[in-house]
Formats: sequence, C-alpha cells, structure tokens
Amino acid sequence: MEIIKGGVTAAKGFTASGMHVGLRRNVEKKDIALVYSDTMCNAAAVFTQNKIKANPIYVTSKHIQDGKAQAIIINSANANTFNGKEGLEHAFRMADATAEVLNLKPEDILVASTGVIGEPLKIDLIENNVGKLAEQLSKRGHMAAREGIMTTDMIKKEITVSINIDGKKVVVGGMAKGSGMIHPNMGTVLAFITSDIDIDQGLLQEALRYATNKSFNRISVDGQTSTNDMAIVLANGKAGNKKVTEKDANYDIFLQALVYICTELAKLVARDGEGATKLIECVVEGAKTEETAARLSKAVITSTMVKAAIFGSDANWGRILCAIGCEGSEFDPNKIDIIFESKKGYIEVCKDGEPLKFNEKKARSILEDDEITIIVDLQMGDARANAWGCDLTYEYVRINGSYRS
Repeated sequence: MEIIKGGVTAAKGFTASGMHVGLRRNVEKKDIALVYSDTMCNAAAVFTQNKIKANPIYVTSKHIQDGKAQAIIINSANANTFNGKEGLEHAFRMADATAEVLNLKPEDILVASTGVIGEPLKIDLIENNVGKLAEQLSKRGHMAAREGIMTTDMIKKEITVSINIDGKKVVVGGMAKGSGMIHPNMGTVLAFITSDIDIDQGLLQEALRYATNKSFNRISVDGQTSTNDMAIVLANGKAGNKKVTEKDANYDIFLQALVYICTELAKLVARDGEGATKLIECVVEGAKTEETAARLSKAVITSTMVKAAIFGSDANWGRILCAIGCEGSEFDPNKIDIIFESKKGYIEVCKDGEPLKFNEKKARSILEDDEITIIVDLQMGDARANAWGCDLTYEYVRINGSYRS
C-alpha cells in the first residue's frame, strides 16, 4: 500500500468540485461540493444511529437501496434537519437538480448536509448554482470539495492510497468533515470514499461496515452522536482488476486499505475536535475479545477526568483505572499494566496491578506532547483495540456560589 495524493478524485473516472453559493455569509468559504463518477458505481453507506435523522439521510438511504450511485451532492452551513416536510422536499430537490445537470436519474444521486440544525435550507441557492458546480468538475476538484464540506473544521481531512490487485493499480481516496458533535455510531461526521476497484456490492457494504466499526465508531470528542452522520463509498470498477466476488486475498488487500483510509480520517476528526489541544489514543491489549478491548479503550478516551489529566500533563493513572472499572467488562485488576507514550518517550506507571515509582518530571514531559498514547494491558487474552479522542478544556468560573463551565 502506497500513500499518494488526490483524495476523492485520484481513482480513475472520478472528478469533484466545490464552491460558494451563499449558504455561508463568508464568501471566502465554500459551502457546497460535488463528487462524480463518469460511470455507474457500486455504492455502500452507513448512517447515524441517532433517532433524530437529517432529511438527507432519508433520501440517501432510499436512493442507495439498489446498491448503485454515480454522484454525491453535499452542502455545509445547514444540516437540513428537523425542518418538517419542507426539509425532506428540499433534500429530494437537491438530488433532482443535480441529476438534471449531470443527465442522470435522481435515484442515482446521494445527498448529504451538515451545519446548523432547525434552520430552513435555502434550496434555491443550490438549485441556481448546481450547474456551475457541475461545470467545475475536475481531477483537481478534490481540493475545493474537501473545503466545501467543512463547518467548524479547522483542518482539511483527506487521505489517498494505491494498492495492487491482480497486477492492477487500484486507488482508494477519501475525505471527511467533523469537529464537534462527535461520538459516531454509524455517525457532526461525514465521510466520502471513492475507488476504481471492481468489487461485488455486498462485499463493498461489508467492508465499509467493518472499516467504520474499526475507525469512526472508535472516536469521540464530546459524546454527542450527530443527526447527520454518514459514510459513503463509491466503486466504479475502472481499475480493470478481476472482480472481487469473495473474501479472498484480494478482498483482504482492499479491506486493509479501506480500514487505513477510515482510520486516518477518523483520527483527523478527533484531532480537530472543537477546543481540543491534544489527541488521545488508548490501546487496550490482552483482552479476551476485541469487543471488550474496544469498549474499554473507548471508556478511557471518553472519560472527562482522563481528558482533564491529559490536558494538564498529569500522569494520574488512577483515572484510567476508574474509567475501565466503570465500563462493566470483566477483567482482573491485579494483572493490569499501564503505560503512557508519546514522541518524547514512554513511561510505565502501573505493573501487574501495582503502582510503580516513576519519574514524574519525565512523565509530565511525555504528556506535554500533542499526541498521547495510553496503553492498558489486561494480560487476559490476545485481543486488542484502539480508540481515539481529544482533550476538552474547561474554564470554571465562580458565580454566586455556583460553578459554570
């Protein structure tokens, strides 16, 4: 697997674009994006588990029922959520307008939105400009598209790799947005992935679900699952590889690339958390099952007390014990090892359930880095899992005998 450039347009047959249409007040910021394949694609998607779902979720879930799609239209600045019947109509109109300018069927257009909840979408701004958006489609359009999907994001999120399947170069590229309301259960997180691999649609759906469970569903910033979360992958088959129809070695190569793409995008989302200064990764090793390891690692990175300690560069490992103890999984406290690690080194603070005397100055230096790994070894099995989060900074102010944050 080789890391390359090009995002969602790196694969054969894909182009993209992004522009400002007026949904944002700041004319310097793009607020709409389009991803297009010049041939029909096998398509797969996963959606938010929030019971309140955005209107684009309903449209996209309907349009993708046949496992086919050829374009994705995305707007930022407005979530088109909780807007009643009019909001659902607007989501369908986004697909209709895009289909008309691309000479496609509306059901082959997928729709996504992100931004403020409960405000009517100015659909006329999209309908009046989607023609210009389509005219700007290009191989370089991934740069404009990745900007068009951003809301409170501070950094652009894009990753691309190439792999070899049956002697053919296959490309997988993705972009994502997300900064606040991050605690996916797929899902604010939107992720769009393109590939020129030829693969069975059912296998594509399985691969995406597996990859998102390994990545997006293991991050958290603020504990809030968005109403708009979705991840979509389009595969148009133009790489010319022998079609992947079973879970063989070629499927495993593609799956590895997809997991990598989703993981790197997920880590960028966590790193970009609103108000965050550090990325926290928790690795739980020695669990009896991967599911247990995943639950415990996510319990650590979602703990407010752990985040506060990491923000303060305080090696207060008791908070880690507290977090995994509260989660509910079975383990032996007398076997736990805990290690802090960063680019500045590593330090063991707990061994076989016993506290270790450690150099607190060295520990602080390690934890002052902006990317921290917490390793928890349960020594009860072979399973392991990772989860990613960010520290949240709080300022407490005394007002009339009470505190607010």
